[in-house]
Amino acid sequence: RARPVEITEGCRLPVLRKNQEHEDEWPLAEILSVKDISGKKLYYVHYIDFNKRLDEWVTPDRLDIKKLQFPKKEAKTPMKNGLPGSRPSSPERDVKKSLDLHVQSASATSRGKTLPTPVQKIPARSFFASQSVQKDHCLHVLMFHTILSDSTLWSQDSQDSSDGIPSAPRMTGSLVSDRSHDDIVTRMKNIDCIELGRHRLKPWYFSPYPQELTSLPILYLCEFCLKYLKSLKCLQRHLTKCNLRHPPGNEIYRKGTISFFEIDGRKNKAYSQNLCLLAKCFLDHKTLYYDTDPFLFYVMSEYDSKGFHIVGYFSKEKESTEDYNVACILTLPPYQRRGYGKLLIEFSYELSKVEGKTGTPEKPLSDLGLLSYRSYWSQTILEILMDLKSENGERPQITINEISEITSVKKEDVISTLQYLNLINYYKGQYILTLSEDIVEGHERAMQKRHLRIDPKCLHFTPKDWSKRGKW
Repeated sequence: RARPVEITEGCRLPVLRKNQEHEDEWPLAEILSVKDISGKKLYYVHYIDFNKRLDEWVTPDRLDIKKLQFPKKEAKTPMKNGLPGSRPSSPERDVKKSLDLHVQSASATSRGKTLPTPVQKIPARSFFASQSVQKDHCLHVLMFHTILSDSTLWSQDSQDSSDGIPSAPRMTGSLVSDRSHDDIVTRMKNIDCIELGRHRLKPWYFSPYPQELTSLPILYLCEFCLKYLKSLKCLQRHLTKCNLRHPPGNEIYRKGTISFFEIDGRKNKAYSQNLCLLAKCFLDHKTLYYDTDPFLFYVMSEYDSKGFHIVGYFSKEKESTEDYNVACILTLPPYQRRGYGKLLIEFSYELSKVEGKTGTPEKPLSDLGLLSYRSYWSQTILEILMDLKSENGERPQITINEISEITSVKKEDVISTLQYLNLINYYKGQYILTLSEDIVEGHERAMQKRHLRIDPKCLHFTPKDWSKRGKW
C-alpha cells in the first residue's frame, strides 16, 4: 500500500483561498508551519505573490495534494578551511548587483520611454513648467531634464517596494532589515486577536509581544495607555487605576472631534514602546525598536464622552539628515478607508510647513502606504495647478521648486507624481504640464469625497531645534 504523502514545511501547492469579495480561488502557497491539535493537522500557509497579511492557518481539505511541490534540496558545496566553498554574499557584491539592476532598469527606461515629440494640438488647459526670467528658465529646464531621467529610477526602487529592489536600509532603528523575514517565527502571525476599546482587531503580521501572551485567544489592551494585559479581569482592574483618558504629551491640534497629540519617545517611553508593539501588528516593512528616544510620535484621536480614542499615528525622527518627515505611519484597521490616512499625511506636511522644510516619508513604503501617498500627492499638486490664473492671456507658469515650496512635498516626489499622472509633455523646446478633461473631472470627483481636511488655524505647534539639546 502507498504511504500517505507527508506535507512538510517548505512544500508548495495550490490552496483554497476563501475570498469574501470575489469567488474562491486556488493560488500557489508555501507551507510555513504545521501543527497538530487533538490529532488534526493545521497548516500555516503563505500565498505566493500575495501580501503576508493574508497568511493563515488552513485545514487539510483546502490543500490540492495532487500538485504538491517538495522543497528543493540545497546543493552541497565543497568545504574550504572548515567553511562551505561557495562565496558568501559580500556588501560590495550586493552593491554591484544593485547597480547592475539600476543600469538595466535605466536602459530599459530609456528604450521604452522617449520624450514625446512636439504635438500640433495642445489641450485646453496646459501650464509651462518654466521660469519667466530667461536665464533661470534655461537652468530650470536643464535641471528638470536631469531630474526626470533619474527620478524614473528613484520612483521604481524607492517607492515601489514590491518591485524586489529594496532601497538601502538606513541604520536609524526605524527600519526592519529584510533579514528578519528569513526567521520563520517572525514570518508568522503570533497574536490571534486584540481587544482595543470597543474594537476587536485581527493582526496582519508578527509583533514581538511577550511569548506567554501569544497563546491567548484574545490580547487585551488599555486603549488610553496601550498597556497589554492577559485577561478581561486584568484589564478591568487596570482601568480602575489608569488615569489617562487621552494619549500622553501635548495636544497640538483640535478641530471638532479630531485631535493630535505630540509625544516625545524619551519622556513617554512606555507608551511609545506599547504603540510600536501595536503598530507592528499592521506594519510589515518597518517599525521602531525599543529605542524610542530619537523619535516623536503624533497620535490622532477621536473624542467622545469616554475620552480620546486612538485612530492612527505617525512617528518622526527628531533630527533627520534625509529630510524624512515620517518614519512609520498607520491608520488602525477599524478606521481605514474613511479618509484618516490622508489626514495623517496632510498633518505631517503641515508640520513641515511650520518648520519651513520640505519632507518625504521614509522608504520603503508598504503597498497601502504607497497608495495613500500617491493619492495625496496627486490631489495636492492638481489642486495647485487648477488654481493657477493666467496673466495677460498667456498660459500660467509654475516651476517644480515653487510647487515644492507651496506644498512642502520634496521635489523628487513632485516629479514622480507628475510622471505617474502622465502630465509632462515636451512642446517647442519647453516642458509643459497638460491637464486633460479626464484628469480634471477625476480630481473634482475625488475632492468632493474628501471631507476631512487639516485646518492650519487649529494647529498650535512650535518646532524645537533638537541639535542644541544634546542627546535629545
